Amino acid sequence: MKLGILFGSHRSTVITLYNGSIGSSSALFLVIKLLHEAGIFFLPSFLLLSACSVLHLLRTFFLLPRGKIPHPLPDGYTCGITCGKSKTLSLEQITAEGNNQPTTEEVKDVPDQEKSLSECLKSRLFWWHLLWLSVMLLRHYLYIGTLNPMLQGLTNGDPSLVSWYTNVFAITQLCGVLCAPWNGLIFDRNKGKPSTEGESEQEADLRASVLSLFLTALQCVLFSVCACIPSLPLQYFTFVLEVINRSFLFGGNAAFINVAFPLCHFAKLYGLVVALSSVFSLLQYACFALVNGPLHGDPLYVNIGVLLLILLAFIHPLSVFLHCRSLASQRAISASS
Repeated sequence: MKLGILFGSHRSTVITLYNGSIGSSSALFLVIKLLHEAGIFFLPSFLLLSACSVLHLLRTFFLLPRGKIPHPLPDGYTCGITCGKSKTLSLEQITAEGNNQPTTEEVKDVPDQEKSLSECLKSRLFWWHLLWLSVMLLRHYLYIGTLNPMLQGLTNGDPSLVSWYTNVFAITQLCGVLCAPWNGLIFDRNKGKPSTEGESEQEADLRASVLSLFLTALQCVLFSVCACIPSLPLQYFTFVLEVINRSFLFGGNAAFINVAFPLCHFAKLYGLVVALSSVFSLLQYACFALVNGPLHGDPLYVNIGVLLLILLAFIHPLSVFLHCRSLASQRAISASS
């Protein structure tokens, strides 16, 4: 996902596209399901998937750059099997570039602007973002985990209808790769436009992320409301909302970490956020036990509880908005003094 740096003003669009591709990969299980219905056992299908993972190892060792990709990119920088400047500089160009090197004062300013990893972990942006991701991820895992029992109940156990709706749900997952770039376009919509005087690129990107974070939370609320309604035809619309929201969620998670925190901490923060949100998602098993036990198979009250929990996700875009407004106020005070 860090390869999005190579695409300049389309950085977030590329990052969300990668995440959408990951989400669409779940449609492979439709192929496995259809093969199983045709008489092919699960074991050969999963062995084939495992063998295909060798391609990822080859790509990792032979195609991806061995070092870090610098940001911002130097002029003439290319990335392939080898990364670096693609053009040979003349003595005059080297001399000219040497004269344009930043002064000692400018160089000393750079480390002060980049936060340390511990400062990132202590920031409100990090923890509100973790909550934003965790509650919506729980909603998606809970829906997928209860999809088959829900369809069994809505179809009165008709196996052909259950199979049909399961196939439709799997097919809609393919659309994740088409929906994800929309979120990236929201992040990148201000790229190339003149920013407010004194506003940094990171601040402009943060301001652009507010709309994406809000829309993702709003989508999840609509998706949760539809999931609470026991109507079989409505599930078509619920499937569409699920795939749109999931592509926005995963893509927006990576894109926000990319713009809100120093690039040198991206991999560490991304891995930590995914790990902690996955731990939070273990609550789904408590929800399953509650549905199968005291609630006697009726998930209505659990769905309502999760819907109320999702409302906490709106705190994150509000927090980012207030953070950007605070930065703008500080900039105005500095300019007037």
